[in-house]
Amino acid sequence: MSQRKAQGPHKSQRRSIDLQAVQGIVERARTLGLSADDCDSLTSVVDTLAFLTRELEAKGASVQKLRRLLFGPDEEKPSAAPGKPPAPPPAPPAGDGAGPSGGAPEPPKRAKPKGHGRNGAAAFKGATKVKVAHASLHSGEHCPSCQRGKVYDVGEPGVLVRIRGTAPFAATVYEQERLRCNLCGKVFTAAPPEGVGDKKYDESVAAMVGQFCYGAGFPFFRIEKLQAAMGVPLPASTQWDLVDEAADNMEPAFDELVRQAAQGEVLHNDDTAGKVVALMGEGRKNSPEAAELGEDRKGVHTTGIVSKVSGHAVALFFTGPKHAGENLADVLAERLARLPPPIQMCDAEARNTAGDFESILANCLTHGRRQFKDVEESFPDECGYVLSALRKVYRHDARARNETMTNTQRWRWHRRHSGPVTRRLKGWLRSKLRNHDVEPNSGLGQAMAYMLRHWKALTLFLRVPGAPLDNNVVERALKRAILHRKNSLFYKTMNGARVGDLHMSLIHSAELNGVNPFDYLVALQRHHERVAQIPKAWMPWNYRAALDGMTSGGTRAA
Repeated sequence: MSQRKAQGPHKSQRRSIDLQAVQGIVERARTLGLSADDCDSLTSVVDTLAFLTRELEAKGASVQKLRRLLFGPDEEKPSAAPGKPPAPPPAPPAGDGAGPSGGAPEPPKRAKPKGHGRNGAAAFKGATKVKVAHASLHSGEHCPSCQRGKVYDVGEPGVLVRIRGTAPFAATVYEQERLRCNLCGKVFTAAPPEGVGDKKYDESVAAMVGQFCYGAGFPFFRIEKLQAAMGVPLPASTQWDLVDEAADNMEPAFDELVRQAAQGEVLHNDDTAGKVVALMGEGRKNSPEAAELGEDRKGVHTTGIVSKVSGHAVALFFTGPKHAGENLADVLAERLARLPPPIQMCDAEARNTAGDFESILANCLTHGRRQFKDVEESFPDECGYVLSALRKVYRHDARARNETMTNTQRWRWHRRHSGPVTRRLKGWLRSKLRNHDVEPNSGLGQAMAYMLRHWKALTLFLRVPGAPLDNNVVERALKRAILHRKNSLFYKTMNGARVGDLHMSLIHSAELNGVNPFDYLVALQRHHERVAQIPKAWMPWNYRAALDGMTSGGTRAA
């Protein structure tokens, strides 16, 4: 604890205080006539002090993390440049400075943030479009207003959007008339309408259940309660049977996604905690997946892999005892031998590279930046310098993305503009540690050491065209698995994990390629026999061509 001069002749000294003795003081204070509220407030102060003391002695949390735990996280905002005061508020307009009523001046109106207004008609891509012709006018007719000109088609129609609410699953009950002969007793039943089919549950039901559960995080029992309230019951057990059968029909498409991902130029991987009941306790001993890795492996993980291949993106999820690196090794086993090693983007955790495969390693720059952001309040000048430098790098990357530069153009752009920034940053970090300007064991010192230790992988984008800056794309993908884990808590069996991983992979891959995931899942189920024959023609980015080919008499392979 730092010491500072007291205002009097004596200096303040650090004193060791026994928390039990302090609690005794509180109890004695109750007998001195303090009110109950005052005693409760004093007790709360002592309890908080005890909690902070235990955490700091255990070294399990930094001061910054404890502050967040007590007061909640702050919204991250760009920091001011080191050594500069915050920008002053805007000056009021010229005049007497009074508002309309002659009192205090009105505060300036805040600009409405983008993305928080109403959605325009163009946002409703899945809506049914109905063309409405003018009731009395046609293009080329005389204008009824001026009687001289002729009206013509403007080209862009006026639009009205009307939205109505419906239950997620709707049912139709066909009441078939039945007639009985009064002599022979034979019963004649009316035939159902044409096109009704013999299935109680359409393929769209399984697709919607999969979208709700594995795409939006709704557990089966919540869907069951919602449907019961809507008068169309759909038990949780029935929902599971539907998605389990759908997974078997869609598995060829998932296997093809794995093969496509293995050929990617850039592969992102990371994992998060998972939970499978069958891999817990005694059940773990009977699991072939756990037995393959040995008895020392106790954890369960959900690995996310996002592969960039030929202008498309593939998202894969794997839940089980394997780490992210081991799952990536299984995927890359499908890679063609003639292809060069891919770029692998991940954080610096050893488990992300713990696999038998060859790759060009790139580390996540956001992870390095985050360590400085965590200690910014304690070291504002030093962290401000680092964050300002990294902000420039990200701005250069944003410009390259906005101008749709090729990988080679982007690489040259970064070498020209981000290269000098990173070189100055590296030299500054080295000098701070070499000159002992920073305590190595402090949060700032550890952040600096982390960045220098992984500098080569953190700045791969300066040497290899196409190398990304961070691993954000797979971290966003893993939020889907985290959402499912928080709401459904666990998978019961490894087959349940397989069904969930398959649905998440197909749904998120469709979203990454701008495809409606519900329509994609329905198409895979309704044409599962064709999918099994030519799975590469039923990827999210080309399955529409396969559907069009069916209507013209054949399936065209991509």
